[in-house]
Amino acid sequence: MTYSGAVKVGGPADVHELTDLMVSKVAVGPGNNNAYLLRCRATGEQLLIDAANEAGTLLRLIGDDGIASVVTTHRHADHWQALAEVVAATGARTFAGRYDAEGIPVPTDVLVDDNDTIRVGRVELTARHLVGHTPGSIVLVYDDPHGAPHVFTGDCLFPGGVGNTHRDPKAFASLLHDVETKLFDRLPDETWVYPGHGHDTMLGVERPRLPEWRARGW
Repeated sequence: MTYSGAVKVGGPADVHELTDLMVSKVAVGPGNNNAYLLRCRATGEQLLIDAANEAGTLLRLIGDDGIASVVTTHRHADHWQALAEVVAATGARTFAGRYDAEGIPVPTDVLVDDNDTIRVGRVELTARHLVGHTPGSIVLVYDDPHGAPHVFTGDCLFPGGVGNTHRDPKAFASLLHDVETKLFDRLPDETWVYPGHGHDTMLGVERPRLPEWRARGW
């Protein structure tokens, strides 16, 4: 079936089947958070992005094969409510941005810096450190050798704008700069964007709106 990325809390996961990677997206919790399960098709190894809420839902999605690792995109509490339970059940290694790890109550095994590589089986993801939504937010870029890139943006980029910077001009300028220089300037329009809440988008859809975002200041 065609992947749309349209999921709702209590509903089934939507699965994006790529050549080397399967991406399962599910919505959980009162904040309608997205969690993403990545599975290397060659090895079966799995990685979870944001154990946001509803540990039971996430563990059912993970299944009997377990996960090797779980990445938390940033420190905000709605993105780690199920982290302790998922880690306890799976023994997964935890990853988070170096400057956000202190705000996550579950110990971080691997502190992630800009341009670090995180592996799931034979698949490589590249971390980008974006400052503004939080001090240590990270996004993960999968440069698919068989097609367009895919980027998991946490709360840094959504359809229609960057993440919330609480009307702080300095934080907004920082986040917009990092989104432009580390995502839009480096990746093509065909890049698929998986945000921390809501629907997916593509960089080419959002690129023409950058001047509008800059002008409005959020």
